[in-house]
Amino acid sequence: MSNRKQRVILNGCFLEWRDVISGVPQGPVLGQLLFIIYINDIDDCVVGKILKYVDDTKIYHTVYSDEDVNTLQSDLTNLVELSKEWQMLFNAEKCKVMHMGYDNKKAEYDRNDITGMCFR
Repeated sequence: MSNRKQRVILNGCFLEWRDVISGVPQGPVLGQLLFIIYINDIDDCVVGKILKYVDDTKIYHTVYSDEDVNTLQSDLTNLVELSKEWQMLFNAEKCKVMHMGYDNKKAEYDRNDITGMCFR
């Protein structure tokens, strides 16, 4: 996993080799397995429930009070900080918040000026 290099080849033209500083190797089996191992500790930074499948992460939490809103916000912030630490940012285009229930508070979750993450 260390001292990896990559380059781009297009129509017979080669770019210079570059160091790979983050991520996991791509491939049909090994890449997915290494990615799962790589993000396996993501559960340690959240209080709520988390679901992981290949490169998809879902966090959920029942929100009844302002304290629950704060807990979920803290979990989201912790996930973003972890993603920065591991240099694997979340795709802001795919990040959403789903409010469920007829008596839902529909709280707004603050971005805290976090690059690469958005909450709606």
